[in-house]
Amino acid sequence: QVRLLDSGGDSVQAGESLRLSCTAPNLYLCIVDWHRQAPYGERERVSSINQQGYATYADSVRGRFTASRDNPANMVYLQMTRLKPEDTAMYYCSTICNLGDGRRTYWGQGTQVTVSS
Repeated sequence: QVRLLDSGGDSVQAGESLRLSCTAPNLYLCIVDWHRQAPYGERERVSSINQQGYATYADSVRGRFTASRDNPANMVYLQMTRLKPEDTAMYYCSTICNLGDGRRTYWGQGTQVTVSS
């Protein structure tokens, strides 16, 4: 079964930066979303990037987060700068695509980002 693999989460201080990564076979074919969910919070889509690299952002992260992709490498990234404690959450990449085992929704396993003040 094809899986999305997301990684890059860590514990950092406020103001620092992190870069999350997401990969899967054939990911270059797909629009990829980044979501986050804080403890006891609702899931929030923070970014979406299309196959050409055009990205949109939630108001809460616009200007601080940048999504990008390396299509030949089947990688999608979320560069997070000027992190705030309220960015603390589990971050997931997802896509609705056919990565090789049929068109369906794929989710990464999640990567934890913790920002301390």
